[in-house]
Amino acid sequence: MSSRALRRLRGKQRGQEALDFGDVTLDDSPEEQAEAKEEQLDTANVSPPSDSKGSSRKAKKNKAQKNFSNIYELIGDADNEAEKISPDEEAEKPDGSKTSGMGKNDKKDLKKPDQKHEEASTKSLSGDRVKKKKKKKKTKMTSEDGQEAAPDDNIDLLLENLEQSNGLSLQSEDCGGSDRKSVLHVEHRNLNPETELKRYFGARAVLGDQRPRQRNRQFHRSTWMTSPKDSWPRFSRPGISMTLLESKDGIQYFTFEHSRDYQQVQFKFLDAVESMDPNNIVALLQLNPYHIDSLLQLSDVCRIQEDQEMARDLIERALYSFECAFHPLFSLTSGTSRLDYLRPENRAFYLALYKHMMFLEKRGCPRTALEYCKLILSLDPDSDPLCMLLLVDFLTLRSREYHSLLQLHQDWEEHRNLSQLPNFAFSTALCHFHLSQQEDTDPEESDKQRQIADQMLQDALIMFPGVLMPLLDLCTVQADPAVTSHSFFGPKSQQPPALAELTALYVGRTFNLWREAAVMLWLEESVKEVLCRVNAKDPLVEDCQNKRKQRYQSAPRNIHRHVLLSEIKEATSSLPLEVTTQPVMGFDPLPPLDSVISYTRPERTHGPVTVHSVFHFPQC
Repeated sequence: MSSRALRRLRGKQRGQEALDFGDVTLDDSPEEQAEAKEEQLDTANVSPPSDSKGSSRKAKKNKAQKNFSNIYELIGDADNEAEKISPDEEAEKPDGSKTSGMGKNDKKDLKKPDQKHEEASTKSLSGDRVKKKKKKKKTKMTSEDGQEAAPDDNIDLLLENLEQSNGLSLQSEDCGGSDRKSVLHVEHRNLNPETELKRYFGARAVLGDQRPRQRNRQFHRSTWMTSPKDSWPRFSRPGISMTLLESKDGIQYFTFEHSRDYQQVQFKFLDAVESMDPNNIVALLQLNPYHIDSLLQLSDVCRIQEDQEMARDLIERALYSFECAFHPLFSLTSGTSRLDYLRPENRAFYLALYKHMMFLEKRGCPRTALEYCKLILSLDPDSDPLCMLLLVDFLTLRSREYHSLLQLHQDWEEHRNLSQLPNFAFSTALCHFHLSQQEDTDPEESDKQRQIADQMLQDALIMFPGVLMPLLDLCTVQADPAVTSHSFFGPKSQQPPALAELTALYVGRTFNLWREAAVMLWLEESVKEVLCRVNAKDPLVEDCQNKRKQRYQSAPRNIHRHVLLSEIKEATSSLPLEVTTQPVMGFDPLPPLDSVISYTRPERTHGPVTVHSVFHFPQC
């Protein structure tokens, strides 16, 4: 090899030198190559001192070949590639002179590969310690026991530190009040009802012998909430899109938008609703099979006519149309995507999710319905336009996710006062009672859970005494005369209007959860204890009475909207007159008074117009 090539080799980093193919032959076997190296070694040892320059070149060549073949040393010296060791420093090493180092390198090439790797790794460890002493202003990384760690261990230490830091940051975010990802965490697989049905009945009972037909098979977009059916009309974008409005403090605010063509269809739909003829909506859907509000309104008509299958199918079609219009950054599970209910374009998505959730609950999939409940709540947890906090406890108890409800109560009690809602006051006590009844619970833990359940149920009965008698009536349980004749639980106990609405809603929805024999016995014991505390004039009784008089005078509009959507007779009968006297549309029940209108309906100068009329675009 020429001196020019050697100078180029000196300027390059170790392990990146060009290979010299002069000594490589295709016909030589490994044994012959080893004998050739021994002959070269003997020649180098008997060569005169004047040939030291050639021997040093050969030593550098062998060293380059060794460094290239030993991948472990390349990894170990990854941190030291930027700083080369000068020849003078090489001579000062305690291993010996350059000639003796050359001999070691040549002998090392003759050893077995496993021994070569082990000795190379030990040498890299000892060599790195010597090199680090000569580096200037180089920060040393130490291991946990205080000793200096090797460079190949630094990667593991960095990964461990990164995982620990990420874990701490996630824990701090979950514990904070602003980030509710841990409480409202939604899993993609739980959005599919077949996942829950397979857990109950098995995959064969759910799927059966159904196999997709290969002929005339339509390829649809992969979605999470619904699976497109072959019986649906061919999908074409109806004119709905999603836009990212802003990103603030890790929260992303989106909104749906309607195209000009979709706005024209929307105006025709409003005329069809005013005609009070469902056939007009059917005719509109034949021309626009994925118009959202028409699907929602016709679903209500089918449900009233007891065609549950068609009603559920229309809601799934609406959800599929929405999911095909999602923004690439919109996430169903992250808990950081927001939709403003004040915009009419977004309300249909809330209502479609709510109706789909109720169909799932009636179908016997409470766990899947709970995921959709958390999804709706995560879209606007501060305003909660559909008041999902009045429903999440019921679905959690149905799903037997007791710890999830207790975690939600613990995290949100400080800034939402969940204990002031009758459903949370009684449901959290019921959660502790069920945890105390589990067979795999330790006796000490079971007693602790039972004491907490007793205390919480007694406090709930003292705060909301109007829950007891309607609950016993729906459970077909005859109350004790000492309870019915007492002024605290008897008919003389009056409730404010808003509290009566909340009480009727909770009792009408969850009375089946209290019918169990063990739960009823526990309730009976707590009622007797409450009567003793009332007769003893417990200060908590008077305090709760004052709170009931000051609060619960009028319910907000989102609670009225939730009661209308729930369709519970006991609750709807307690709605105020200003709600019951105004018309309620199924596609937009009780719209907000401060809605954000993006486009308006054109004024009509003539009488009612049929669905097939032509509208002019509004001037936006």
